[in-house]
Amino acid sequence: MIYFDQAATSFPKPPEVVQAMTEVMTEYAANPGRSGHALSRRANDVIIQAREQLADFFGFDYPERVCFAANATAALNQAIKGFRFEEGDHVLTTSYEHNSVRRPLEYMKKVAGIEVDYFNVGEAEGFDRETFRNAIRPNTKMIIVSHGSNLTGNIVPIDMIGEMAKEKEITFLVDASQTAGILPIHMREMGIDLLAFPGHKGLLGPQGTGVLIVGEGMELTPLYHGGTGSSSELIDQPDQLPERLESGTLNTPGIAGLLAGLGAVKKMGLLEIRKHEQKLTEMLLKGLDQIEYVYVYGPTERLGVIPFTIEGIDPQEIAIILDQHYQIAVRAGLHCTPLGHETIGTSSTGAVRISVGPYNTEDEVHKVIEAIGEIVEGYFG
Repeated sequence: MIYFDQAATSFPKPPEVVQAMTEVMTEYAANPGRSGHALSRRANDVIIQAREQLADFFGFDYPERVCFAANATAALNQAIKGFRFEEGDHVLTTSYEHNSVRRPLEYMKKVAGIEVDYFNVGEAEGFDRETFRNAIRPNTKMIIVSHGSNLTGNIVPIDMIGEMAKEKEITFLVDASQTAGILPIHMREMGIDLLAFPGHKGLLGPQGTGVLIVGEGMELTPLYHGGTGSSSELIDQPDQLPERLESGTLNTPGIAGLLAGLGAVKKMGLLEIRKHEQKLTEMLLKGLDQIEYVYVYGPTERLGVIPFTIEGIDPQEIAIILDQHYQIAVRAGLHCTPLGHETIGTSSTGAVRISVGPYNTEDEVHKVIEAIGEIVEGYFG
């Protein structure tokens, strides 16, 4: 199987990820932070190492404010629903947001009375800084952006937006689901207050892992209440992080795998990963451009994410043919971003998405281009 669905989850995983998770399950699968015995301490040490290395990797000074979640969706829900909004507060976000941002915001519109604007990023090259700035209101309390679109690969200049947010004292939340482990992110330098990302995509860790890094001074109301392993005498949830946002047993095997995945990313190097994915993306764009009836969406400068349609053919049918006849895995549909499809004009049909990762090869790119060419030839002669 040729795997081109990296934007959904990375595959294959580095061998060290599998090894780290197996080691937990066979040697010290105890509850971290709950007991004083050796196995529990060893499990807790891995959790601490993961917090420290993630904080350092993302330019953050407070490892204890690195909070683990089940996935990026859970982290984003905690950041949005846990924020202390008041009725009439305004949130500015973009038309490329995933439903993991849009749905919590629409929920908060109903239950908290907030107002939300979805800034239309469009398909054009570059980012309209002044129009975005003009969309900020006096009552804007939070700016939320997806650093990289899971639909088109569009990259938003979070450093520039962070500067705006800091200037106007607005909380800045970044969804780094498609960019963590692929593009450099430095919370302090970029003015990011809240950073959410999964462990299972660009960081090459396992599914079931996510992170919310909570900037200094940020206070969130926890979505879950329960056991934290400390301060058990309190009726209420502890005030200190990470315990305040981490009720229940942590996913030690998953976090150990995430730590190993982060190590693999560091070993390869962000610059090399980005260069490799850019090369494959350029090859795909060039190859698809030469096939009649194929239309590719999105900017020239993008992540390794390429949505396309073939005139007159349902995207789901294309994906099924690629899977069953060519053993090539892609994704078709609306990709959990209906506003993004409105932006590029594919709401009625959806699109087929090819997404590349660090382990994909040039030979695989040639094969998918050839397969799509054969599909077109089969339909149109």
